[in-house]
Amino acid sequence: MGWIWALIVGAIIGAIAGAITGKGSSMGWISNIIAGIVGSAIGQGILGTWGPTLAGMALIPSIVGAVILVIIVSLIFGRRQS
Repeated sequence: MGWIWALIVGAIIGAIAGAITGKGSSMGWISNIIAGIVGSAIGQGILGTWGPTLAGMALIPSIVGAVILVIIVSLIFGRRQS
């Protein structure tokens, strides 16, 4: 049951990161989940696990990490499409 919460929280974190970066309309739910979970690992690795947590993810560092991930991925794939 814990992994379901992680998927849900990852999707929400990914959606927030997409909204912050303006790339949310081009991301689907799967991309939001991946961005949220991977971004959470990146953010917690860089900033630690401070702040409120949900489903084992520190929310503020996770959102920051997801924003970083979305920006990097959009830069990489944005250049390939041009």
